[in-house]
Amino acid sequence: MEALLSLSFDNLSSYDQAKIRKGLRQVEGLLAQICLSSSNSPKTAAEKRRSVIDPGKEPPPRKALSELSGDPAFREFFKLQDGFEWNVAMRLVNCLDRLLGKTNDGQNDLLIIQTLDLIQGSLLLHPPSRSLFSRELYMNHLLDLLEPVNCPAIQSATIITLVCALIDTPQNTRTFENLDGLLTITCLFKSRETSREVKLKLVEFLYFYLMPETPSIPTANSTVSVPAMLQRSPSKLAGAFNNRTDNGAGRKRADSESDATRTTEEKQNLLARYLNNVNDLVEDLKESTPFGGVLS
Repeated sequence: MEALLSLSFDNLSSYDQAKIRKGLRQVEGLLAQICLSSSNSPKTAAEKRRSVIDPGKEPPPRKALSELSGDPAFREFFKLQDGFEWNVAMRLVNCLDRLLGKTNDGQNDLLIIQTLDLIQGSLLLHPPSRSLFSRELYMNHLLDLLEPVNCPAIQSATIITLVCALIDTPQNTRTFENLDGLLTITCLFKSRETSREVKLKLVEFLYFYLMPETPSIPTANSTVSVPAMLQRSPSKLAGAFNNRTDNGAGRKRADSESDATRTTEEKQNLLARYLNNVNDLVEDLKESTPFGGVLS
C-alpha cells in the first residue's frame, strides 16, 4: 500500500494536469479497493436483481461502514493515515491548493471537482484527518470555491466537502465561523445568480450546521488519542482500533475540546445575523427530523 500511495503522491505533487489526473485516479482506485467488496462476497437481494436486469455490468457491491473495521486493507490504510508521510487528505488538499492557482478552464474545473470528491472520501474513512480544516489556510480554500466565479458543480462539491470537514469537529466549525463562513454561505444563497441545485444544497448545509455538536476528533498525527476519540464519536468506524491501548492524553484532549461546542440556539443566533428566517429553519428541523430526530 505504501508503494501505491507513493506513486500517487508523486503525481499529485505535479503541476501537469495529466499527471494530476493520473494521481487522482490512483487514489480513487485505492479507496475503491477498500470500500468495495470482492467478487466472491455474497450478493444481497437487490444486487442479485440488478445482475439479472443488466448482467455483466453491475458494479461491485459496497461494504457497509460496520464491515470496514474488520477489513485488513482498511486497518492498514487507517494506520498509515495517522502519520504525516502517508496521509491522503493532506496530499489532496495540497493538490487542491495548486489547482486553485491555475487559470480557470474546463479541465481544471474537472480536476478540482474530482479532488473534492476524494477529499470527502478520505475524511469519511479517516475522521482524524478532518483536523486539517481547523487551519485557516485549508478552510479558506473551501470558502474560496464557494465564490460566484466558480461553476455550480464546483460549488455543490464544495458544500459536501465542507460538511465532511465539519462532522463531529466543532474546532473546524469555529474556524469556519471565524472566517465569516456563514456570511459566505448566506450571500451565495441570497444571490440571484446561484443555481437552484446549489441553493438546495445550501439549505441542507444550514440544517446540518444547526445540529447540536459533539466533541472534536483529534489531530491526524496524534495517534495516541485516536482510539478514545473514535469511541466518543457516533461514527460506525469507532470500533476499528478497539484493541489499541488508550491513555490519559487522548481523554484529556477530547474533554478539553468538548468545551468548544455550541448549542443549536447559540448557532441559531449567529446565523440570524445574516439570515432572517432562521427560526423557521429550526422549527422545520424539529418537525421533519431529517437527521434522526436529535432535536425532538
